[in-house]
Amino acid sequence: MDKSLYLECYSGISGDMTVAALLDLGADENILKEQLRSLPVDGYEVRIRRVKKSGLDTCDFNVLLDAEHENHDHDNEYLYAHDHSGAQEHMHTHHEHRGLPEILDIINHSELTEHAKEIAADIFQVLAGAEAKAHGTTPEEVHFHEVGTVDSIVDIAASAICLDNLGITNVIVPELYEGKGLIRCQHGMIPVPVPATVNIAQMHGLPLHITEVEAELVTPTGAAIVAAIRTSDRLPARYRIVKTGLGAGKRDYGRTSILRAMLIEEESVSSDDIYKLETNIDDCTGEALGYVMERLLEAGARDVHYIPVYMKKNRPAYQLNIICREEQIACLEEIIFKETTTIGIRRVKMERTVLKREIRKMKTSLGEVRVKVCGLEDGERIYPEYESVAAISREKGMSYQKVWDLICKEVRDGGL
Repeated sequence: MDKSLYLECYSGISGDMTVAALLDLGADENILKEQLRSLPVDGYEVRIRRVKKSGLDTCDFNVLLDAEHENHDHDNEYLYAHDHSGAQEHMHTHHEHRGLPEILDIINHSELTEHAKEIAADIFQVLAGAEAKAHGTTPEEVHFHEVGTVDSIVDIAASAICLDNLGITNVIVPELYEGKGLIRCQHGMIPVPVPATVNIAQMHGLPLHITEVEAELVTPTGAAIVAAIRTSDRLPARYRIVKTGLGAGKRDYGRTSILRAMLIEEESVSSDDIYKLETNIDDCTGEALGYVMERLLEAGARDVHYIPVYMKKNRPAYQLNIICREEQIACLEEIIFKETTTIGIRRVKMERTVLKREIRKMKTSLGEVRVKVCGLEDGERIYPEYESVAAISREKGMSYQKVWDLICKEVRDGGL
């Protein structure tokens, strides 16, 4: 059974939180470091360690830059400080600006697997589209600022490497929890969610759940990762959790900053739901209705029957009732409309309780017959199938009831 990755983003999501959660989920740390070393960038080192978050053991992934490249806070994309107004201030430091072609060239000249390269490229394409929309330019011409620095390139490449290593193809992200307020960047005060995150959410249909937290919980990198890898926004009705990974954020903002990643398997629900179709007919002959019954049964209806009814003005009529599966509805309704005079069909979904049953073959003194065996708590109940009884009756020249009785007696005496 295929496994799906479920990202639970109650504390937001960022690049480093994603990598940490995937490592905790089982991504190979040695493979990650080996492939990261192949990136044609320098001035950084990777630190992976265990940290406590509200007493929980979590994984922390950090990209440490040298003095020339200077680090920024990963789980907020920027480094913040609070001013006296309570707004957050972006402490902008010197970063190297890169365009999308330069970044894709870095990815392509690495030794990442082809699939990991594709994932990383998709994430950067999402970011480029969002930044281009924010600045009124094209994705090819936009120059990334903070998200173009070494540590963000490493975060995105590392996320792609871990996803590829885990063999994940299905990713479920129902919604992203985001903060509110204002932050100061090099262009001035901007609202949370920041423009790039808003653009990604709008362009890729990501639902945002705005919280009361005065902080940026969803970074553009985090939003871009979700937009690039998400395949569904709905969890299965029933699922089994195979494994869980906890990725630590760098700050808590009044709530534990953790990205929880789960590998889940959908569990099939044992359901025996059926549909009932019904319609009232007062101007068809009995022969026509008999033909309709034959057509419906041939098309797979589980049961077809008529009930005499009296309609308005006390007109005598028949109510046609059909039991069927959902996938049969369209075909059966087409037959009803074509073969009867009705102009409307009622439909209702129904639950039913059925005995466990199977069809078996049984050798009798009259020949081989098919019987239906129903399981009860105190044993089995066995019914000869109509077609088998009718065939023997014609072959032997015996009445249907006598053949039925003989088969039932042999079943009672000798069993199957």
